Amino acid sequence: MIINSFPKIVKDILKELPKNDYPVLNSRLFFECWLSYVLDNSLTSMRDLFTRLNNTGFEVDISTFSKANLHRSQKPFEEIYQKLNELVQKKVQKKLHNKYAICPIDSTIITLTSKLLWVLGHHQVKLFSSLNLATGSPSDNFINFGHEHDYKFGSKMMSSLPANAVGVMDRGFAGLEFIQELVQENKYFVLRIKNNWKLEFDDSSGLVKVGASQDAQSYRVINFCDLETKTEFRLVTNLPSTGEAAVSDNEIRDIYRLRWGATALDGFPGLKQVAWG
Repeated sequence: MIINSFPKIVKDILKELPKNDYPVLNSRLFFECWLSYVLDNSLTSMRDLFTRLNNTGFEVDISTFSKANLHRSQKPFEEIYQKLNELVQKKVQKKLHNKYAICPIDSTIITLTSKLLWVLGHHQVKLFSSLNLATGSPSDNFINFGHEHDYKFGSKMMSSLPANAVGVMDRGFAGLEFIQELVQENKYFVLRIKNNWKLEFDDSSGLVKVGASQDAQSYRVINFCDLETKTEFRLVTNLPSTGEAAVSDNEIRDIYRLRWGATALDGFPGLKQVAWG
């Protein structure tokens, strides 16, 4: 049904964009150009798109479109993305969002090819980004030149999240000092740790000591195993297990899987919880 009604959904969303705010390339046409390029697999380049537009009577050239990309506001794109995201959110996501705003945090390495940047010693950058799944909008983005470890930037990414947010991070952000910092500042997180970290069950608290040092702290640790790939997932979190705002072990698992995308909850049926003790 969603496929059959997609044209109507897009039409209803686009009707709010003005058609007369610019003399040659108005905001609605500007967005339609991008949408057509993304959705039409027969288009291999923007030049193909503008050739087709010109043949149907639209007197817009690619240079005008390029200039518009530099100067037009990104706000309409963000608003439309949020509206589309609200339409496709799954029920299990909404259930989690009623308690907390789930915010996956990740980094992407971008290789630099400019010789001018090589001269300065920059061969790559890391793009750090977070997405608030409750609203569908980015929470923070920044670029760092160099090869530094992700966990050095975890605090910066977490500081931009709203008060009820849960930062969801992979092993690259795992660091004992970082975990202690988040607990002390009462910032909710679900963090996958490396499988070679020492874990020891703490009988007195029912939690798990994480780390090999004498100062190892106790945390809530959830273990899951993908039976198909025989991959173990160890998740550390400070989300409560009791009370009105309690989050179950299965919900912790689902929160982490949400960082893989909305369809992750439909996949990995072989994930099985591994009990402690």
